[in-house]
Amino acid sequence: MASQEYLEKMQARQNFRNLWHTDLMGTIQADTRYCCFAFWCAPCASYLLRKRALYNDMSRYRCCAGYMPCSGRCGESRCPEFCLCTEVFLCFGNSVASTRFLLQDEFNIQTTKCDNCIIGFMFCLQQIACIFSIVAMIVGSDEIQEASQLLSCLADMVYCTVCACMQTQHKVEMDKRDGMFGPQPMAVPPLQQMSRIDQPFPPSVGYPGAGPQPAYGQPYGYPPHPPPQQAHGYPAAVYPPPSGYPR
Repeated sequence: MASQEYLEKMQARQNFRNLWHTDLMGTIQADTRYCCFAFWCAPCASYLLRKRALYNDMSRYRCCAGYMPCSGRCGESRCPEFCLCTEVFLCFGNSVASTRFLLQDEFNIQTTKCDNCIIGFMFCLQQIACIFSIVAMIVGSDEIQEASQLLSCLADMVYCTVCACMQTQHKVEMDKRDGMFGPQPMAVPPLQQMSRIDQPFPPSVGYPGAGPQPAYGQPYGYPPHPPPQQAHGYPAAVYPPPSGYPR
């Protein structure tokens, strides 16, 4: 039942209307220093990004952001910081993906086809490297063994590079959320907006069209009319009664 809900949620993400502030190809140019940090110290970057995605409120933390069967069963409420450290070191790939889903569901963001191709290529390369390693172990050929080692090294390099770009993409998106590209930062959403499964289409917080609605009877785009004020130093205007009417 839960897997069916996750599948429906993944299909719903294809209909999200917002895009990432920068795609995977442009993350190195968008924030070169953070991309290098995410490459050389990936678990630290994953820890900081997850905590920031939760608005630094660790009471909201769930293992793998609530997307895995183990979520909510690891004692997160007693020691969320320790559980998050364990997640980013032992389940690094899931920690990066969970933060990505967290931001996508909160801000209604879809992944472009180019980004999907890059992520898909990373997974396919890992599968091919695994197959070559199994074949080399069965056949026992030195040439195939050497080729499998080279392919595994290439797959690991691509994996680390793509994960660093993904984490930089998440960081840039949260910079946008926190107002670093605009005049005003966003407020922390209420707890019910942080739900992942119960909301098929989350609100588009921080994006065009998400501002407060005007009061009934007030025209869109115009401020309310201020009440008339009495001029300073003058008495209130008193008008004589119309002629022809008794006083």
